[in-house]
Amino acid sequence: MTIWIIIGIIVLAVLFIIGLYNKLVRLRALVKEAFSGITVQLRRRADLIPNLVETVKGYASHEKSTFEAITAARAQMAGGNANSVAATAAADATMTGLIGRLFAVAEAYPELRASENFQQLQSEISAIETELQSARRYYNATVRDLNTAVQSFPSVLIARPMGFAEEPSYEDPNASIQSAPKVSFDPPAA
Repeated sequence: MTIWIIIGIIVLAVLFIIGLYNKLVRLRALVKEAFSGITVQLRRRADLIPNLVETVKGYASHEKSTFEAITAARAQMAGGNANSVAATAAADATMTGLIGRLFAVAEAYPELRASENFQQLQSEISAIETELQSARRYYNATVRDLNTAVQSFPSVLIARPMGFAEEPSYEDPNASIQSAPKVSFDPPAA
């Protein structure tokens, strides 16, 4: 009778370890899938950029430095130079800032803003930015779940020896967004 109890305990322990391992594998796969979702949205955005730049170029040909910076940033994103989470986030932040500069240039040209082509491109970029924000949140949620599992007892006993490690969150490298903007209604000093 005692041997059956020992065998039962061993079988339960093995099943428990298998369950923990499979959970960690599933969480790691979700993190990879989530990061892939971010890169898909970044590629969609990068594919729209040339059309947007060409549309704005027709109206604002003197903004050459902005166009060149956007083209270079797009080439960096499309070339796959951002192969880690931090590098991808940095390239993403650069491209987001440049798109903002491009839209700021467009604000100076009412006929450009009225252009149906520009409005459509702006709308598509806005939709992609929304999907990108959602993909970033999903990635960070899957990273949180994996990191919690890797750090929690008893899975920590399985995770480290089996090669599971914590993954980095997707963070914007721009430190200025971490603080609230200063708003002042004081008139400028004379």
